[in-house]
Amino acid sequence: MSMQTVRRLAARILDVGESRVRILDTEAASKAITADDVRGLLNEGAIGILAEKHASGANARAKAQRAKQGRRRGPGSQKGSYYAGHSRKERWMELVRAQRQYLSAVKARLKEGTYPKVYKMIKGSAFRSRKNLKAYLDENQLWA
Repeated sequence: MSMQTVRRLAARILDVGESRVRILDTEAASKAITADDVRGLLNEGAIGILAEKHASGANARAKAQRAKQGRRRGPGSQKGSYYAGHSRKERWMELVRAQRQYLSAVKARLKEGTYPKVYKMIKGSAFRSRKNLKAYLDENQLWA
């Protein structure tokens, strides 16, 4: 049996990667024919496995420290303007949701037919803010 095959069988038996398998006695390994022979070589010590490689203690501690800090993503580390991290769509959604929330809160106090008209105006970006929406309702005397 070739060394490649012995290495592959040993890796499968030990449930490790092929790169961790070390064949120490090549003569005995070349005479192996079955997986049972390979198991015997493992028991004899003719085939060994390398220890798993882990991060060094310093790296492990540094990683734990970064995780504890939350990757330094708090408001103090923000670069740019307030909306720098927001897309235009996200800003529009914030604005529209606030205006719709205000409109539904005052729905009972509006005149008949005003709610759907103003709702569509909000969707069409007719108002810059909630304050602007309130001013529009006051100017046009749309309160019941």
